[in-house]
Amino acid sequence: MATHQRSLPLGLLILVSSLAWTDPVVAASFNRSSFPPGFIFGTGSASYQYEGAANEGGRGPSIWDTFSHKYPDRIMDGSNGDVANDFYHRYKEDVHTMKELGMDAFRFSISWSRVLPRGKLRRGVNKEGINFYNNLINELLSKGLQPYVTIFHFDLPQALEDEYGGFLSPHIIDDFRDFAELCFKEFGDRVKYWITLNEPWSYSSGGYDQGTSAPGRCSKWVNGACTAGNSAIEPYLVGHHLLLSHAAAVKVYKDKYQASQKGKIGITLVSIWMVPYSDQKADKKAAIRALDFMFGWFMNPLTYGDYPYSMRMLVGPRLPKFTPEESILVKGSFDFLGLNYYTASYAANVPVANTVNVSYSTDSLANLTTQRNGIPIGPTGWR
Repeated sequence: MATHQRSLPLGLLILVSSLAWTDPVVAASFNRSSFPPGFIFGTGSASYQYEGAANEGGRGPSIWDTFSHKYPDRIMDGSNGDVANDFYHRYKEDVHTMKELGMDAFRFSISWSRVLPRGKLRRGVNKEGINFYNNLINELLSKGLQPYVTIFHFDLPQALEDEYGGFLSPHIIDDFRDFAELCFKEFGDRVKYWITLNEPWSYSSGGYDQGTSAPGRCSKWVNGACTAGNSAIEPYLVGHHLLLSHAAAVKVYKDKYQASQKGKIGITLVSIWMVPYSDQKADKKAAIRALDFMFGWFMNPLTYGDYPYSMRMLVGPRLPKFTPEESILVKGSFDFLGLNYYTASYAANVPVANTVNVSYSTDSLANLTTQRNGIPIGPTGWR
């Protein structure tokens, strides 16, 4: 087996990064007793970032395989996930390390294209992929670690991207539901915490507004590297289908599996905190709008069954609408909520809307910056 540098699991890296900014005396006294009883300590990963074995075990290509190989210049160090941390071969070592660190849980995602190489259930299930996740789950449980499983963490099968544009199409809803149900059937007897989606905002904005993440679509004026896309329309369409896919997966779990498997299902969102750039009323309103366009974009439908008022007013007909039935399906479709938080930004009001180069990024009429008068808002933890 080839040797290469290994990395700490993502969750531990975040903890280490946070402590690096802490006074040494404070960090030294920071331990389990600092948290309430029952607090779960864990590490986290994502399949494409962590597993490797991209061309092994019957796995099909994902949009991140395509993106990282086709556009290495759009990745900071030009790397890809072909080998990554080699978790596919060395998961027992990592589980052992988690146990030694005193972790309680491990959050990982299931590679859609590892269990369904061609994206669709009717095109065949890859038993090698199923076996890998069964072995991982069993290894975790044997060491007293609880698996927290993310069903989708950005790595859509390339087959579905090629067939109908992935999350640009409503066809994705049924295929995602089938993929989720396969996971419930195969692993739900042991997995008690399911996360349907990781950071739908990141997937929608990075992949379809900025073009910095797979599949790398955006308006040409936003990012000259994009060869296709529409930053004014596609992010909202993708976000809409992500919400409906999430709700469809939750419904099938609650209807068919939750009573017998006794698990919980939720979703993980992301948001930075928005600080008004000044005490001016306009900047305070801009900070609220910025939160609406990041956190509220997904939290509002999950809570109230519709998008925030500010989004409906500013985006207008470019923002998809929920049917009454869809609204009922999405509203309240979670047992728990995950929230990823990295940093904060100042939000300043933009008094005049850009009516020429329209995009998700400009729709909120809020200019985000991490500095004010040359002074950073704080130590960055964003990505």
